[in-house]
Amino acid sequence: MALQPLDVELRNVFKFFNQEPAVNGVDLDVRQGEFFSILGPSGCGKTTLLRLIAGFEQADAGKVLIQGQSMANVPPYRRPVNTVFQSYALFNHLNVWDNIAFGLRLKKIRKSELDHRVGQALKLVKMESLRSRFPRQLSGGQQQRVALARALVNRPSVVLLDEPLGALDLKLRKEMQVELLNLHKDLDLTFIMVTHDQEEALSLSDRIAVINQGKIEQVGTPSQIYEFPRTSFVADFIGDTNLFSGEITQVDATNIQIETKTGLKIVVTRHEETLTELSEAVVVSVRPEKIQLSLYPPNLPTNCFEGRLINVMYLGTHVNYVVELTNGININVLQPNTFGGLPDRDTPIYAWWAESDCLAISQ
Repeated sequence: MALQPLDVELRNVFKFFNQEPAVNGVDLDVRQGEFFSILGPSGCGKTTLLRLIAGFEQADAGKVLIQGQSMANVPPYRRPVNTVFQSYALFNHLNVWDNIAFGLRLKKIRKSELDHRVGQALKLVKMESLRSRFPRQLSGGQQQRVALARALVNRPSVVLLDEPLGALDLKLRKEMQVELLNLHKDLDLTFIMVTHDQEEALSLSDRIAVINQGKIEQVGTPSQIYEFPRTSFVADFIGDTNLFSGEITQVDATNIQIETKTGLKIVVTRHEETLTELSEAVVVSVRPEKIQLSLYPPNLPTNCFEGRLINVMYLGTHVNYVVELTNGININVLQPNTFGGLPDRDTPIYAWWAESDCLAISQ
């Protein structure tokens, strides 16, 4: 199947603040109709990246293209994009209808067309009955819908979402995630969302770019990013993981063996991109949900380690165990809550995982 044409392209883009690179040589392609997320910790450059696409900042070097056209010196209001801010940026003195209509009035859209488009946008976000209310009379979720409607009424090719759900409580956030997904499917527009919330990015996105210190560490589908992180930063930032530093000591056709600095010998299944140089420094990533626990020593030749339980955290659907291995390293283990009795702390225990359930990553 042919790939969709590109809506947004960044080519070797740099942006400096006080001679420090906030965006450091970024290359990025966003396809038409994608829900694309830019994910990273605070201060990593993700919002600056979004502002470069929106036109609120100009690149110091490189190119920003939207639908194949260079955006050099094109002001925000002339770009085929609209931004939804975390703060919503609604006008408190205008009601819902007038907030949504504001941009169309600036463009001097005729009244019949304006009424039709504002009515359509209200219907999309299910706010028809609240059209006469003012922002102070709305809940956080309702204000968020108005901000979305105000962006969509201009019929942009690309909708930019800057931490759009960051100000909402957890329950409302989950509801709005579903609404955002439905809206994206209904409209078939390109959505580019900035977030620091890994779960949000994994659940909403077609693809994700993980950014760290102004650089893209990895771009891929949620499953690629989670199951096959290319760097220790991505492995550690996306979800939880256990990381073991060591070096490659043995290699064969199917596996590699890594010996950690604390003496653990871990065997990892080889993949296409697996490192294979003897003595090469690597990090082994093992997700907590991939680790199994047993009160008795399993009959396994590899990746089975003795330890003791030092903490048990009941999480409702799951239980998080902290196990101290005999070499002094602590590991996290996440297992479904099967309503059995929880073992006591200091219980001797064995932790093990399959060779295919861990990953060797370059340091």
